[in-house]
Amino acid sequence: MRKTLTLILALALVFALFGASSAYADDLIKVGIVNNPPSESGYREANVNDFQNVFTKENGYDAQFFYSIKNDEQLSAAQQFITDGVDYLLISAAETTGWDKVLADAADQGIGVFLFDRMIDVDPFLYEAAVVSDMAQEGDTAVDWLLAQELPEYNVVHIQGAMGSDAQIGRTGALDEQFEAGTMKKVVQQTATWDEAEAKKIVESVINSGEKFNVIYAENDGMAKGAVAALDEAGITHGIDGDVVVMGFDCNKWALRELFAGNWNYDGQCSPFQAAVIDTMIQTLEMGGDIDGLNELHQIISQEQGFDAMHICRADIATYGLGE
Repeated sequence: MRKTLTLILALALVFALFGASSAYADDLIKVGIVNNPPSESGYREANVNDFQNVFTKENGYDAQFFYSIKNDEQLSAAQQFITDGVDYLLISAAETTGWDKVLADAADQGIGVFLFDRMIDVDPFLYEAAVVSDMAQEGDTAVDWLLAQELPEYNVVHIQGAMGSDAQIGRTGALDEQFEAGTMKKVVQQTATWDEAEAKKIVESVINSGEKFNVIYAENDGMAKGAVAALDEAGITHGIDGDVVVMGFDCNKWALRELFAGNWNYDGQCSPFQAAVIDTMIQTLEMGGDIDGLNELHQIISQEQGFDAMHICRADIATYGLGE
């Protein structure tokens, strides 16, 4: 009798634990997150870590992640998340186009969509909100700074990011306006797809051609680093009082240290921290509330700035720098 009672109590305990565990799993908010891979850049590594640290079981989420720099692969992954029945779909798109059907399908299934880091070309009513940087403003800020340097001439090597991405389009736009106006000369304009080694090859090719240049405008820090490596190998000076002005974006700590040392001239900030903002908005929706503070494009814009070598301080590196 005592053995039977012990067995019943043990089974009851197992059932209670299993039931509690199942209820907990059922209570988790299911989220599918489509992003670019952390290997893309220091910025992206910080961005990926941010989302992995926020969207955890401890915070009430059952989160699945997919990473690719290819838009078609991202689209397929997003479609699979919809088929799997997630509650929310979070997207940082490799390209701005091609997302209409995915977001329409998500809407049909009652799945809330959030964009982060990058915008896409769809009707704003197809997503709950977009927590993004103003990439066009980043480009405007950088080009305004460059014009303010009042160089005798502007012969620019323009190294672009992944073509068709929101970051590339925004950071390219302001510079294209100067090329079209004739205030700056486009020595070369070529994509390195965010890759340091490819950027180095582009600059090496320009150096070998013998064409004159005095500005490198690289659309992320990694590509600026590759460009500088080519300059160093060729014995070309850069940074403060150098022959070439070096500009990057993202504000990795190592890049800001190059700025502080006077080896680079400018770095544009791009905040990778959007996860906590989206988490707050999801919790608001889960409690039946409405999301406040959105503009006409359903955006929340990250506040950002540019840093230059003449004014940056150690506190800026500690406060705004990404990584170590």
